Amino acid sequence: MISYPSIDKLLSKIKSKYSLVILASKRSHELQEGEVATMKFKSVKNVGKALEEIAAEKVLSHPDPEKKREQVRREKELKLAAARRKEEQVENERAEQVNQEK
Repeated sequence: MISYPSIDKLLSKIKSKYSLVILASKRSHELQEGEVATMKFKSVKNVGKALEEIAAEKVLSHPDPEKKREQVRREKELKLAAARRKEEQVENERAEQVNQEK
């Protein structure tokens, strides 16, 4: 059972318990995956940290979750493409070095 932040304070920020649970769960997973925290925490566990961020209004529910999901997917694809380009560049540089050594 959580004592901080209080459920009343959390429900004043997010209008339904269901939305609160979903938002806290998603944010907790983001923190677990290494996402940057937005503040200093009293809590040790990621769920508590997520709830603290919600109470402080550092994390908000997106008005259009489908649009946000698409945006996150695109950002991941762009990061992956950039990483692939970097790998190709490194491979090309290595191949050039090998060719110059011959």
